[in-house]
Amino acid sequence: MSVKAYMADLGSRARQASRVVAAASTQVKNSALLAIAEQIDVTREELGRANARDLESGRDSGLAAALLDRLELNAARIDAMIEGLRQMAALPDPCGEITDMRYRPSGIQVGRMRVPLGVVGIIYESRPNVTVDAASLCLKSGNATILRGGSEAINSNRAIAGCIAAGLEAAGLPATAVQVVETTDRAAVGELITLSEFVDVIVPRGGKGLIERIARDARVSVIKHLDGICHVYIDDRADLEKAFAIAVNAKTHRYGVCNAMETLLVAESVAAAALPPLAQAYADRGVELRGCARARALLPDIHAAAEEDWSTEYLAPILSIKVVAGLDQAIAHINRYGSRHTDAIVTRDYGRARRFLTEVDSSSVMVNASTRFADGFEYGLGAEIGISTDKIHARGPVGLEGLTSQKWIVFGDGHIRQ
Repeated sequence: MSVKAYMADLGSRARQASRVVAAASTQVKNSALLAIAEQIDVTREELGRANARDLESGRDSGLAAALLDRLELNAARIDAMIEGLRQMAALPDPCGEITDMRYRPSGIQVGRMRVPLGVVGIIYESRPNVTVDAASLCLKSGNATILRGGSEAINSNRAIAGCIAAGLEAAGLPATAVQVVETTDRAAVGELITLSEFVDVIVPRGGKGLIERIARDARVSVIKHLDGICHVYIDDRADLEKAFAIAVNAKTHRYGVCNAMETLLVAESVAAAALPPLAQAYADRGVELRGCARARALLPDIHAAAEEDWSTEYLAPILSIKVVAGLDQAIAHINRYGSRHTDAIVTRDYGRARRFLTEVDSSSVMVNASTRFADGFEYGLGAEIGISTDKIHARGPVGLEGLTSQKWIVFGDGHIRQ
């Protein structure tokens, strides 16, 4: 079978399964999640052997140490997958929720019901635990899903797919509700993102190049973000002790994540007090600093920032620093150079905080908190399928509700339009 025919077959099966899953009760979906968790638990050795084959292949092909670490399924990560499934079963089911019911002058009642998207295609790299995370989110939100993991994790993903299929069948749901793409042929990605007849939305999780390619070529709606160029602005009415803690945490808690701060903005009237202790803290942690002329006047040992630094997601211990006149210039800078991901202000001024919340055009906007909180788990979503910086449908961390939509519903009692 050609890749094109194979992917069309997966799509057709997913569409059929999506109707069954959409109609399934919360109890049935939860039973499936718990059955999958049990299946993973009893097949630990098989999962370990499959993962060992992937690790061996990765080492033979020269896969970087960081990617090998992401690829590994150790006992703790298997435990985490099992616990994640059990937590997902305990979360409220968004499907079927009816809101905004109201009577119209005609006598009809009008409201909205939350419903699944249908078939979700997910394209991701390296980490096989994403297979379980994505499957559980889609299943609990009433969707069928097609999962295309990286070729380096093919054996692990196949083994996990077997556990998922067994759990689905044990709960009386079709195994085709969650399908892992079996081929490592890259053409499968091109086919998946153009299966508009069968797939309702694509969620890419990977590097910028992958996401750009999918956003450019897809014929299906895409939930995506390209960059995480996140800012912290220290206002001249900030508590500098809190600003210090937030600015250090936002940059150094983890470097290779999309919600890490990449540019620090500081109001000019507090820059002399705020920047030297921050620069020392960053130096102690091995962070390279790149600053504007006014920042370098206060910190002469740092590198000069180039124009491209303001629009660069480093994902590394590098930070750009800009001294700004005040709130207006900070907001203008963020809206010009930011990626609409996450931006924060540190201030004691309520009015300025409200302006920042209103005028910064990002999917998460924070007051007196680290950008590292931009995460589905931290937001109480239980888990997330990814981050969206788009403005239509889901925005920010995408959890169960983000994998649903709403339809209008109308109740009448023989009403006819006059």
